[in-house]
Amino acid sequence: MLKVGVLGAGHLGKIHLRLLQQSDKYELIGFYDPSKENAEHVTKEFGYNSFETIDDLIDAVEVVDIVTPTLSHFDCAKKAIEKGRHIFIEKPITKTVSEATIIKSLAKENNVKGQVGHVERFNPAFTAVKDKMDSPMFIECHRLAEFNPRGTDVPVVLDLMIHDIDIILSVVKSEVKNVHASGVAVISETPDIANARIEFENGCVANLTASRISMKNMRKTRFFQKDAYISVNFLSKESEVVRMKDVPKNPDEFAMILQNAEGIKKQIYFENPEVENNNAILDELETFADAINNNTTPVVTLSQATEALRVAQMIIDCF
Repeated sequence: MLKVGVLGAGHLGKIHLRLLQQSDKYELIGFYDPSKENAEHVTKEFGYNSFETIDDLIDAVEVVDIVTPTLSHFDCAKKAIEKGRHIFIEKPITKTVSEATIIKSLAKENNVKGQVGHVERFNPAFTAVKDKMDSPMFIECHRLAEFNPRGTDVPVVLDLMIHDIDIILSVVKSEVKNVHASGVAVISETPDIANARIEFENGCVANLTASRISMKNMRKTRFFQKDAYISVNFLSKESEVVRMKDVPKNPDEFAMILQNAEGIKKQIYFENPEVENNNAILDELETFADAINNNTTPVVTLSQATEALRVAQMIIDCF
């Protein structure tokens, strides 16, 4: 079991603490939170061991789980890496691309592994269909959330849209060519709603909308590729694949058949892949333990997270 400590015991930090304590792959040593009042409350309520300083916690563990506000990710990760500790760091990796680049270089120099918490990669609705994605050429994402003051220290692009940026970059095997975007600050100091169009070198286009001031929650992405349409509902954890194939010689009388202007006929097939229920946060933490123990590449690398941040920054720069 890997000795692990958590930096940050806020809403998400408490979730990480609970899951790490349950995991067979980690030994939870404790946590550090800069608020003494919160640290005492968490210790009293859950019994987790609280450390007096960040350094004390880092010295006591092999893996540091960074679940602090984005603004402090860089300092926390730098401290941990320089002491030779593996890091799991919540998304976005850091506040700026330059900070992320330094973290990536430091991890390589110190021979430590890092993984970033782009949790939607572990959403069962996505994992059920990701192998069916073959060169999508148009992608449409909607990620809408009701207002929550937590997370408004960063633009909605870094708070919400970055999930979809990471998903898109993981399935489109091409370089980003152009980015166009607009955003509006409604209640926060930074944009609360944003729309972006990402154009790739291979011709793929992705259209993303993110809002944290919506009346309802929505997390849905649609992928369009030759002869197929794939829908992923990250919120309800459902996915659907609609395929177009040549009509067989003797089609079923209830078959859905389309005919274009040239007379070519295609039959529509509907697939609803089996989606296995899981805890995505536990999965991402445990796959990181596997990567450390087996010396393999983490599912979401520091390089991938840096690229997602770079594209997110390109979007923000359009505002």
